[in-house]
Parts: sequence; structure tokens; C-alpha cells
Amino acid sequence: MGKIKTLSISTYLGYGVGSVGTGIFSTVPGLLLLSFMIRYLQVPPALAGTVILIPRLWDVITDPFAGSLSDQTRTRWGARRPWMLAGSLTLPIVFALLFRVPEHSGMAAAWYLLFIYILGTTFYTIYQVPYVAMPAEMSEDYDERTTIMSYRIAFLTVGILVGGAAAPELVSVAGGGREGFAFMGIVVGVLLFLTMIGSVFGTRRIPHVEPVPITASFREQIRAAAENKPFFILFGAYIIQVLGIGAMLAGVDFFSSYILNDPGQTSVLFVFLVGPALITMPLWVKVGHRVGKLKGYMICTVLFALGGFALALANPDRLWLVYLIVFIMGAGYAGTQLFPFSMLPDTISADTLRTGLRRAGAYTGVWTAADKAGFAVGPAIFASILAVTGFMETESGLIIEQPALALTGVRLGFALLPAFLMAISLLLLRHYRLDPETIAALGLDEKEHRG
Repeated sequence: MGKIKTLSISTYLGYGVGSVGTGIFSTVPGLLLLSFMIRYLQVPPALAGTVILIPRLWDVITDPFAGSLSDQTRTRWGARRPWMLAGSLTLPIVFALLFRVPEHSGMAAAWYLLFIYILGTTFYTIYQVPYVAMPAEMSEDYDERTTIMSYRIAFLTVGILVGGAAAPELVSVAGGGREGFAFMGIVVGVLLFLTMIGSVFGTRRIPHVEPVPITASFREQIRAAAENKPFFILFGAYIIQVLGIGAMLAGVDFFSSYILNDPGQTSVLFVFLVGPALITMPLWVKVGHRVGKLKGYMICTVLFALGGFALALANPDRLWLVYLIVFIMGAGYAGTQLFPFSMLPDTISADTLRTGLRRAGAYTGVWTAADKAGFAVGPAIFASILAVTGFMETESGLIIEQPALALTGVRLGFALLPAFLMAISLLLLRHYRLDPETIAALGLDEKEHRG
């Protein structure tokens, strides 16, 4: 494909900064909410897992709808930015409320958190779906999309680090307990607002693509996504991986407290898991240009899987080895974020060339719905493993002696399950077929058809 004029650095930065906010929101509830309910609010593990699962399953309905709606939006701000603005103004407030729980515990606390979390995921959808749809319209160049995604994933890494490392520390600084979580919610909520609104204004110079009238029904658009084979394969592999990553995130605090015998390791492990992205991202961009996005994606998946299998044998007496393994997994994790999100616009572009319809929002709506559902089902699976293996809930963050089987459950959910799911995803990726030559051929076919 011919090279398209390169976007400015300010545009890359303006788009990427929004991922700090999406990284924070996708990380903090996944990391802390399950532990908050079980260890501080006396919510039984099975019920806590359900509270996390239901709002994310709600996204399965709202995300495709939001994507289709943004596809058909016409304003002087373009199709995506008005929705991003609405999400920027509402999500930070709800996030703060999520961790300011009234003086309730058990079932009452669970009902409160369920309602607030549903509101939060809805407002997050309003922002994230149009945001993720943008790269398919920012550039038509195959390689430049990887560059766009490298900025996005770099900022996403910052957001995940803030959520995963700083959020637990903020809880501790404020004295822990309910008040500590409430303080963290306010501070992180302010960061959410600043980064999300920053991207709304930072993307004001991106190309505005006129929405193409959509003649197919909403149901037919979803069916089109399922019939787009490259999209379907990429989508399936990524969601399988998300299930494992979601379980791992939910298990970090449990792994630190009960396997490493030090709750303070939660932030450290998060830094070692997410931090390598800032170092390895330029490397993975070069790998993608050199050997292709698919091969790069598979290499990173293998790295993560091997690390997970090794981490299942973690010993608190050899923390240096635990850190090394998690660092290697972090390098792989960076690529499992970069490559699928840079391949997604390619599958959307191929659909546009084949059908003549611009429906990036519909595709990304389906993608983000399943993405969020995976990040909810993963923690729910982890919570189910805790319940089955006899893990006992507590209050005020107390660390009590757990049954040996429950400790095995923590290892299984935190390390072995994610590694196994990563390995399974490779079976799907072997069937992915979409490269620059294929997309170029579709473009030529479209020109001949128009001629």
C-alpha cells in the first residue's frame, strides 16, 4: 500500500493520552475491587465475583450499540469526540463513588457496588468505544497504524502502572480500610478526568470521516463482524487471552498476601508486569515491521505463557526469581496489547474495502464488549476457584491462615490458568491471514469495481 502522509507527533500524543484513563479504569477495579469486597466488606467470594461479572456482561449489550451509534453521528466535532467528551465528564465521578461505600457490609455492600459499577461501565463504554474506533480512520497506512498503537499502548502502560502500582499505595497512605479506598477513588478519579478530557482536545486535528449511510440492521452488522474471518480469529484469540489476564489481575493481591507472604508485593509485582512495556515497546514495533504483526503477536504470547507456567512454582524465599519471571511476562504482555490493537484496524479496513461501508464503531463495539466481558469473567473464574478451594473471606484486610487447598487455588488462578489460556490462543492465531498484500489486493478490487 502506498505511504500516507504521516500524522504529527502531537496527534499521536493527543490520541495516546486518553489511554492513561482507559488503563486506569480497566485496571483498578480488576485489581482491587474483588479484594476490597472479600477482605474489607465481608462479601463472600462467589457473590463478589458476580458483582464484578454482571456490569461487564451489561457491556456486551451497550458496547455494540454505542459503536453503531457513533458510526452514524454527525457533528462539527466529528463522529467520535462528542461521545468521548460525555464519558470524560461522567466516569470520574462514578469511579470515586465506587470506592466510597456507605457503612454496609455483606449483601448490602454488594448491592451498592453492583449499581455503581453498572453506571461506571456504561459511562466507560460511552468514551472507550469511539476512542478505540479512531485509529481505523486516522490513517490508511498498514505500518502507521502500528505506530499509532505504540503511542496508545505506551500511555496505556502508564495508566496501568498508575492503577496497579499507585492505587494500592494511595490506599495505604490514607491509612487503609474504607477511608483509604475512598481517598484513592477521589485522587484516581481526578487523574481519569484530566487524561480523558486531554484526549478529547488532543484529537481535534484528526481527519473527520463522514459517516457512510448504513443500510444493514444492527443485528446484520454484528453478523458481518462474525463473518469477517480475520476479525473473528483475532477477536477469539484476544478474548481467550483477556480471560487469563483478568484472572491474573484479580489474583495479584491474593498471590502477594498468601503465597509471597507480603501484601506490599502487590505494587512491586505490578510494576514488573507492566513496566517492561515502556522498555520493550520500540522493540516490538520493529519486530512487527520486520517479521509482521502476527509473528510478533505469537512470540509475545509464548513468552507470557512460559512465564505463567514457571510462576506457578513461585517461592517467597527467591523473590529475585519471581521478579525475573514476571518481568519476562511483562515483556510478552506488552506485545499482546500492541499487536492485536494494531491488527484490529487492518480487519476493519479490509471490511471497508470489501463492502464500501464504514463501520469501525460497530466492530470496535463488539470488540470492546467482549474485552470487558473477558476482564470480568476472568476475575469471576478466579473468585470461583477461591470458593471451590475453600478460601475464607475476612474484613479490614486481615490475613488469616487459609486451607492448603485454598493456597493451591491461588496459584492455579493467578499463574496456571493465564498460562494455559495463552497457549490455547495460539491455536487460533495460526489461522489468521491478513497482511499488507491482502489489503492492497482488496483496494485494487474496489477500484476496479468502481471503474
